[in-house]
Amino acid sequence: MSDIVREAARNADAAWELSRMKKDPAEIVSAVSELHREEAIALGNNFKRFPLGCDLTEIFVGTCASDMEKIDILGNCQLSDAIGASIHVCAYAFADIAEAHGMKGIDLYREVRELTEVPLDLDHFGSFGPMRLPKDIIGCQGQCYNTGPPFSGCPRDRIHSRLLDKEKEAIADREEWVKISSSVAVNVSCVQGAQGHAAPLEEAREIAELAIKFGKVVEAILFVGDGDEDLLRGFTAALELGADVFVIEGGPFNCAKNRLDAFARAVAAARILAPGKVVATNGAYEDECRIGLRAGLNAIITGFPKNHHGYMCGYAPGTARRGNFGLPRVLRIIREEVRDGQTRAPIMKEEVEALARAVKIVGPEHVYPEKIGDCAVGDAHWVCLQSTPLYHRVGISKTAAGISSMAKEGLLGDTVALLGGRFVSWVLARELEGYVDRIIISDTDPRVENVTVENLRGALRMDIEQGGSDDRLSASRSDAAIVCSTIPSINRKISLGVRNPISLL
Repeated sequence: MSDIVREAARNADAAWELSRMKKDPAEIVSAVSELHREEAIALGNNFKRFPLGCDLTEIFVGTCASDMEKIDILGNCQLSDAIGASIHVCAYAFADIAEAHGMKGIDLYREVRELTEVPLDLDHFGSFGPMRLPKDIIGCQGQCYNTGPPFSGCPRDRIHSRLLDKEKEAIADREEWVKISSSVAVNVSCVQGAQGHAAPLEEAREIAELAIKFGKVVEAILFVGDGDEDLLRGFTAALELGADVFVIEGGPFNCAKNRLDAFARAVAAARILAPGKVVATNGAYEDECRIGLRAGLNAIITGFPKNHHGYMCGYAPGTARRGNFGLPRVLRIIREEVRDGQTRAPIMKEEVEALARAVKIVGPEHVYPEKIGDCAVGDAHWVCLQSTPLYHRVGISKTAAGISSMAKEGLLGDTVALLGGRFVSWVLARELEGYVDRIIISDTDPRVENVTVENLRGALRMDIEQGGSDDRLSASRSDAAIVCSTIPSINRKISLGVRNPISLL
């Protein structure tokens, strides 16, 4: 495995082969631990490319704190929504704020859902619903992050104490919280030597099963630890719980001898192992954020002042404290470390809308974890978006099922060009099978075109040809040409160069 992983760091085609193999987490962690920093960075980036992993970079925003006024949390949520950032929901704080205003926690959560349309990411949620924590925990000033690594327990000797009687009062609403959410986070660091930092594994398992029951994405929070055995225990527990997304915590929870090498390797290994192709961090110093982004990190969880995520990412020891407003700082770090590609870094509302359109076109029943050939269609984001008002708002003109009906009626001819070689084209090609004789795939990125054609040839029983990254030529060789991009500006650009294109928007 060491040779395979090292080659995957050098060669994108080798990474594609590795992605299709059955992988043992122990072998992957061991092999990645042997890589130099630059090799780990190259490996992570190869697994951040289509279709091996999600190639978006984004921000999740913690909008709440227990001592915040209701008007402030609602405004924070609306600001996050306006820029297209997913809202990271600290459930205990929602419950505390609601209680202070004479409300039930679930009623405040419903109000936020009615005011916003981006994904809601539920955290600090336990067997009875929102966790409820003592005042000395909810008012924590972040001493562990301010002091710096390594983690050796809370500097103020706090443990993961809970107000269980108060939690039990809201058990009737537990399922409603999950139904409203787009994703649900569980913490597995209890198996990594932090029994006092997180809920027991059995409780994490219970919540993961509840999330899966309602079709929500499961995120597993784990920490870097020593970068080897600790990390492996976290990955193993997360996979056993059915996690889709890995959330890597560094900061004081990064106890490796070389923190930055360990963080880069943790992200690279997570990129290979994450079933939902998404890797985030909820706690990483500025230098870890930067090295993690270079190694393929998808998302950074940050926050408004008072919210604990406001200081957990993007700062250095001595500067990480509760009053920090992390969002603008993390946004700047991402823009300095990640080059814009097909989308901006970090993505904004327009990109989230484009992704929602893609899910709507192909149909949520066809996306991750469903596969075409050797690869799932899309990633965990696609599932999250199904549970948002944004998904229901965005408009499209045609669906994959509608295109199939057109072909069935003989309206497309025998040869169809699909202009754009990403996941939408995969589903369209499968829906056209049996109704057309030949599909031509054209994409401006030759590698995207190559991988798409290779995968579809192995999955479908019809002629699949490459268009040589030439949309006009591909369209001229076809009876019908379908523009597959769901980004309006790109869709228009492709359409202008093609005679009588069929647009999905």
